[in-house]
Amino acid sequence: MTPANPVFCAIDTADLAKAQAIVRAVAGTVGGIKLGLEFFAANGPEGVTKVVPAGLPLFLDLKLHDIPNTVAGAVRAVARLQPMLLTIHAAGGPAMMRAALQAADAASAAGKRRPKLLGVTVLTSLDEGDLAALGQRGPVGEQVRRLALLARDSGLDGVVCAPQEVAALRELLGSDFLLVVPGIRPAGAASADQKRVMGPRAAMQAGADYLVVGRPIIEAPHPSAAAQAILDELR
Repeated sequence: MTPANPVFCAIDTADLAKAQAIVRAVAGTVGGIKLGLEFFAANGPEGVTKVVPAGLPLFLDLKLHDIPNTVAGAVRAVARLQPMLLTIHAAGGPAMMRAALQAADAASAAGKRRPKLLGVTVLTSLDEGDLAALGQRGPVGEQVRRLALLARDSGLDGVVCAPQEVAALRELLGSDFLLVVPGIRPAGAASADQKRVMGPRAAMQAGADYLVVGRPIIEAPHPSAAAQAILDELR
């Protein structure tokens, strides 16, 4: 399934009815829907099936991070939801990523859609001060590059990265490696708790494949119009 456009709307809520209303409003405009940990913890797999209609690409952003066997089991469990994209933490290491990849391949062999696995590099809410507090020295970009290369070498399909890292990663990783980019803020939108943000057009020009946009769409008075404005910005 190929999204109609590169914009995935992030539904960041635990409220099932609110999520359904937002999806109904934007389904004809955005390329796909991203559901994350907050929604999944509150509503589970059944909630996903109630929110995302058949035919609309699903980005399941669970950021799995555990021992390899547990992550592989989680990938097998969510494969029945047919997500197009699924996230795991690259910091979980190569054995964990390879186990997740094997589970994804097994789902495909069983007739389910094989989710494209994305490694999460450095969260867009973190800056160099945050990394220093975690004992990781050096610029954010260096840690992102290390984790992105590890994800690629472990067989993953792509990574999630901040907009400012897209150009360097595209040059480093080539054209076939997916770059999925949160921290997108259209003209006039507040940054909120995101510390590394960029406009949608600039991110695509830098080499992004897909853009993840949440609050600028879902908190707008008219979510569909807000999503359309982002597409207009891209054009």
